[in-house]
Amino acid sequence: MGLVTPGIGLVFWTTLAFLIVLFLLGKFAWKPILSSIKEREDSIEGSLKAAENAQKEMQALQSKNEELIFEARKERDLLLKDAKETSDKMISDAKSKSKLEGDKMIVHAREEIANEKAAALSEIKEMVSSFSIEIAEKLLRDKLATDGSQKALVSRYIDDLKLN
Repeated sequence: MGLVTPGIGLVFWTTLAFLIVLFLLGKFAWKPILSSIKEREDSIEGSLKAAENAQKEMQALQSKNEELIFEARKERDLLLKDAKETSDKMISDAKSKSKLEGDKMIVHAREEIANEKAAALSEIKEMVSSFSIEIAEKLLRDKLATDGSQKALVSRYIDDLKLN
């Protein structure tokens, strides 16, 4: 059982070796290891803060992006509404203008028709009067072809004048 129970010398030398290693580690290795661990911890903490800041910035950018999209949609809707109103107004103006032009053309055509009708009636009257004169002239020539008929007509006109 000598192996299971250690001797005092073994405990002493083991403790002494442990303390020397502990001292050497504390003197030369412990501070660089702790400073390295501290630097690593600071680096990780800085990275976490940077990640949090980046996440906050991303959320702010996403919120701003959503606002910009909302504003762009509002502006697009407003532009579409204005364009629709403008096109409706242009169509309405064109319709009213064409109606006015059509009405003017109808009035002008009616005036032209009335003028042509009046000219045609005037021409017909002239033709009728011309025909009437020609017919009367032919009748008078036929009736007054002889001297006796001329004398009878003159005496009848004289008698008519005395009566009046």
